[in-house]
Parts: sequence; C-alpha cells; structure tokens
Amino acid sequence: MSVSVCFYFQVHQPFRLRKNYNFFSIGPDHYYEDDKINREILYKIIEKSYIPTNNLMLKLIKKYNGQFKIAFSISGIIIEQLEKYAPYVLDSFRRLVDTGCVEIINETYYHSLCFLKSKEEFKEQVTFHKEKMKSLFGVTPTTFRNTELIYNNELAVEIEKMGYKTILAEGVERVLGWRSPNFVYYPSVAPKLKLLLKNYRLSDDVAFRFSNGGWPEYPLTADKYANWLHAVAGNGEVIGLFMDYETFGEHQWADTGIFKFLEVLPEKILAHPDYCFQTPAEAAATYPPVGPFDSREYISWADIDRDLSAWLGNPLQDSALDFAYSLEKPVKESRDPNLIHTWRKLLTSDHYYYACTKWFNDGDVHKYFNPYDTPYEAYMIYINVLNDLKLSLRDRGIDC
Repeated sequence: MSVSVCFYFQVHQPFRLRKNYNFFSIGPDHYYEDDKINREILYKIIEKSYIPTNNLMLKLIKKYNGQFKIAFSISGIIIEQLEKYAPYVLDSFRRLVDTGCVEIINETYYHSLCFLKSKEEFKEQVTFHKEKMKSLFGVTPTTFRNTELIYNNELAVEIEKMGYKTILAEGVERVLGWRSPNFVYYPSVAPKLKLLLKNYRLSDDVAFRFSNGGWPEYPLTADKYANWLHAVAGNGEVIGLFMDYETFGEHQWADTGIFKFLEVLPEKILAHPDYCFQTPAEAAATYPPVGPFDSREYISWADIDRDLSAWLGNPLQDSALDFAYSLEKPVKESRDPNLIHTWRKLLTSDHYYYACTKWFNDGDVHKYFNPYDTPYEAYMIYINVLNDLKLSLRDRGIDC
C-alpha cells in the first residue's frame, strides 16, 4: 500500500494597526495601519524565511525531478504587501508554481472569520482569492482551506456547492475518535468532497518542537522523522503535514538546523519504496475516502484546544467581531472600493487573536509577531479604528 506525504504551507501576514491610534485619533485621522512595522516585519520574514525557503524548495523540486511536491495557501493581504514592498518574492513563488509540482489552494482573500458571521461576505472573499490566484499564478484552485483551518459540516456543504473537489481540516481526535488522520475522508454532509486532515502531531514536531531542547525527542533529525513517517505504512495512506511557511527560518531559525533538516528530508522519505510526495489535489484523486468525517462543532488548527477560542470567546473578542460585522451593510452601501477594502482588512483573524487572553504551548509562536503589549491594548486600538470607520460612514449620510 502506497503512502503519500502531503506538505501544505500557509503564507500569511496581516496589516498591523498603529499602536498610537487612540481615542483622540477618531475623527481627524483616518490612516490606521503601521506602515513602518508592517514593512520591517515583512522584510525580516522575507530575508529569514520566504526567500531562502523558496530557493530550497525549488532546488529540491529540480533535484528530485518532480517527485517532491508541496502546496501553498497565500492570503490576499500578504500578496498585497509583497506587491507593494517586494514583488521579487512573488516572482519566486511563481517560479515554484511554474514547475507543476506546487498546488495553490483557495482561502478567504482577507484571511478572515467571515464564514462565522456572513456567508455573503465569505463567498465574495473566496471568489476574490480565486480570481487573484488565477491572475497571479495562472491556476484555478480546486482545493479549499478555510482561515486557520476552521471547519465544520456547514462549511463543507457550502464548499461543495461552490464546486471545489477537496477541503482541508485538522485531524482532531474528538471528531475522529479511534480513527487515524492518515486517510482521505469525505464530509458526512457533503459526500462529493474529499477531505484531507492534518496530522497535527507530526506537523507540530517540526513547526513547534523542532528547536525545543527540553523535548524528549530533541534533536529531531531527518532520519528520525522519516522513520516516524515510515511507521505509518500499513495504517495510513496520506500524511498531512500542514504548517505556517514561516516555520522555516523564522519560527525555527536557520541556526537550529531547520534548513539542513528540510534539505535532507525528501531523500530519507523517498528511501522507502512505498512513499511519495503528492499535493492535496493529487492525494484526494489517488485515494478513495475510507469513511465520513462528521464535525458538527467548529474545529481549527490553533492552540491545544483546536476550536474557535483563539479568536472568539472572551468579551473583547466577541464585542470586536460583532462591531466589525455590524458595519458590513453600511460599508457596502457606500459603494466606495477603498472604504470597503479598508473594512475588509480589519476582518483579518489576527486582530482577534491579538485580543486573546489565553496562551498555551504553540500560542507562543503566534505571539511572535504580535505588536501589542496586552490583549486589552489590541482591543482598544481596534475599537478606536472601527469607531472612526463608523464616523466616516455617518459623515457620508449612511446610517449605522
């Protein structure tokens, strides 16, 4: 029985808001973003992660004559930042896609939680993202992943209606029960869709534990990791290794040996005759689903709870989300593309993550790019910005 290793990487960075946008800024000041911080963080990530990792990925694809394959989901707002500050990075992603060994996956353009609050906005953002992928890379995605791998049955129904063939989700035990994440499933309510699951233990061994000297398995070598993957043979067909792209070079710095690990890994994995690399679409087309995946609750890939509590649940987050989406109708009534774009950038999930008051284990990685000292500071600045946006709408005579 063959086993496919399925690498999927999320490429995303938000537009961060100005820390000095206070109560007195509301009204006279309509510029919300911290261009300096956004540019500095972007250049840092480009230098440490995106460019060296893209170069290595291209090298591996060529070295293994197309046997090494990966997939990306690239948010619309990181693309906008790259178009503005570093178009050469987009060129490096294009070179990867042009090899035919890289799948581009569809998501919400603004990396938002809109499925939770507005199905209309969700469909628009997914369509915008699909169109952007077509114009940028010349491909039309057939695989979908929702922001932060947020998933439930209702989402699967909508994605099936929208014509996608494959969807990604987290391999959460409370949904899987005794079953393994290392197979293709189908959503119980959308049987035409193929569902690929993240093996979070094996994924997080690289994404979060790789440089942890206190981890019993430290140091993680390519030989050791490949042996773990090979142990799946006979009890799995697809190993979903899903992680942030910043894992390479930023979350795990170059001096940890992460690039050397990645460079050697394909050889070690392919040493097993039954193993290959496939993109999500290829894996979904290769293996028949073994059964239904029935998730009535929302699940995600965030933190140890793997639910929505990274973005929702405390009073700060809930009130901020409700306020933001209460402006949807008046913002769209304005018919002002710039105003609508500004509002949509405020829907990015990171703004709610910054207001999270619980931090566990892998949450420390997400705090890495958090510009705020406390979740209360993040909340106040976000609310100030929303109040200014609301005032701008009222100044135009729009009721809100």
